[in-house]
Amino acid sequence: MLLRNYTKEIFRPECNPSFQSVHCIAHLAEDIREVLPYLNTVLGGFSYTKEPPSVTFKVQGRLITVYPRKIAINALRDEAEADKILEWLKGEVNAAWEKRAEIEPKYESAPRPEVFEILKRLPKTNCRECGQPTCMVFATWVAEGAKGADDCPSLDEQNKQRLKEYLGQFRWEQ
Repeated sequence: MLLRNYTKEIFRPECNPSFQSVHCIAHLAEDIREVLPYLNTVLGGFSYTKEPPSVTFKVQGRLITVYPRKIAINALRDEAEADKILEWLKGEVNAAWEKRAEIEPKYESAPRPEVFEILKRLPKTNCRECGQPTCMVFATWVAEGAKGADDCPSLDEQNKQRLKEYLGQFRWEQ
């Protein structure tokens, strides 16, 4: 077992303390840098950095970044959700470590969706129903993994499917 213990810190974003969501930083008791390229392979990380080492994933609508001695999770409902995700990730870290002989480590970021390719599939009405001021801003959020096809209320079923197919090659849509 590589990762045994961690302590967590739950806080509201300083930039806007009125946000309803919370963030979590888990401080790891062990250094897990050696498992990061295996996690990148297993969980399909969309951002991998060699120095300083880190891998970022989008899981359950949350951005999770794993560093050698900490894990950062954004936009959580509450501490219970943080606990659930941290325990799941602890299991994934340990499983990847135990099976590392069977896993091809990946030291690069996955290809990312292009904003203009996403925009081509959107209605381009700038209706603001998604909560963003323009379709371009929405497309940027989608490219970053923070939004998906189902988050655009104006998108007809045909274009929603086209967008999901496009994003599917990047593991954005399940």
